[in-house]
Amino acid sequence: MNTPDTLPMPRVEPQALDAAALATRAMLARLFGPPERRSFAVRLWNGVVEAAAESRFTLVLRQPAALRRMLFPPSELRAAEAFIHGDVDVDGDLEEAAVLSDRLTERMRSPVRAARVAAGLLRLPPAHRARSGGDRRYRPRLRTALHTRRGDRAAVRFHYDLGNDFYRLWLDPRMVYSCAYFATGTEDIATAQLAKLDHICRKLRLKPGERLLDIGCGWGGLVVHAARCYGVEALGITLSEAQAEAARRAAAEAGMADRCRIEVRDYRELTDAAAFDKLVSVGMIEHVGRARLATYFAQAFRLLKPGGCFLNHGIVELRPRVPRGPAGWPARLVWRPGRFIGQYIFPGGELLGPAETIAAGEAAGFETRDVESLREHYALTLRAWRRRLEERRAEACAMVGEPTYRAWRLYLASSARQFAVGRLGLLQTLFVKTDRGECRLPWSRADLYAA
Repeated sequence: MNTPDTLPMPRVEPQALDAAALATRAMLARLFGPPERRSFAVRLWNGVVEAAAESRFTLVLRQPAALRRMLFPPSELRAAEAFIHGDVDVDGDLEEAAVLSDRLTERMRSPVRAARVAAGLLRLPPAHRARSGGDRRYRPRLRTALHTRRGDRAAVRFHYDLGNDFYRLWLDPRMVYSCAYFATGTEDIATAQLAKLDHICRKLRLKPGERLLDIGCGWGGLVVHAARCYGVEALGITLSEAQAEAARRAAAEAGMADRCRIEVRDYRELTDAAAFDKLVSVGMIEHVGRARLATYFAQAFRLLKPGGCFLNHGIVELRPRVPRGPAGWPARLVWRPGRFIGQYIFPGGELLGPAETIAAGEAAGFETRDVESLREHYALTLRAWRRRLEERRAEACAMVGEPTYRAWRLYLASSARQFAVGRLGLLQTLFVKTDRGECRLPWSRADLYAA
């Protein structure tokens, strides 16, 4: 990958620039301050570089209309699409470049400043040519309401229809698609994902012969590990046919086909009350939606035997980029954060706060027994995934196209930043369905870390 210190940094003489370059430089100064106060350099389409005192990355504008395409009309989605389609690029660390979104979000909190930005952008050169290389396959067109059974199925299939082979490029060998668990922060992704599977099984205190339900089982890594290493009978459910097929194959290859059952089912379709000793849900609650949260926890409570445990592992919003309430309305109406992921990565995702999530579980009848934050672990996980994806760029582009590859790079990098700066968190919450007030967990956590 190119880095800023490999780029030429000539002195910029204003008289050497044409009108388009001068207008672009003026707009950049309005948006991000003068070059000497920025943390990034800028390279224009004519090769001229505006150096910064401390360049963490270089923003590359590939044509005179690039900045206008990136920001007019101002929105997160517009900015992301400029990167996806190659109008703008980043040399250096893409995660560092996510600071641009923060600066722009701040700008859009004021209607007056947003209007001034829009007026300034209109003075930039217009785009006279259509974008090339657009991957029109990769745009969701869901025609059902989100968070209905039909809508959730369509959203999941949109996400996973990229194909198992695409995910296999950058996930670990077990294809575990959720936050890993790093004991020291130096482990490779395969080691950290195996540690995460074991950490979950230990928290659930799984025992031979118990029945385990995995809601949203992905490619089956957890159910296979739980069956092989803890002797449980496991049912994993997913809405993706491609995932289910791969999970069944993984169970068969591990010799666990008789103890792991994989079904394409919605969690709301399960009918057997008190059928499971333990429940787990990893990376599923983000896609349930606020409107269905009570249904989700009520169904989990109904399916679990008295005295059983339910471990919910999911992303939560800790500190939103845009303030809640009237103060955040301008940015929500103009910048509309979250639209990029909703349009290009996973339609229908909705992140809730920790208190709201835990309160919903307790309202369903659960007792909260353990809460652990893995926020820093997810930043490391996302960075590992992005590095692995970048190392397989040629194969990824051959499978899904350059725009899709760029969309996923941007998603992984921007998400890693959100975890690193404390806007997003990852909570493992252990709930118990007490049996007439009795909780059968140990009195301490010592057993979780016993050799």
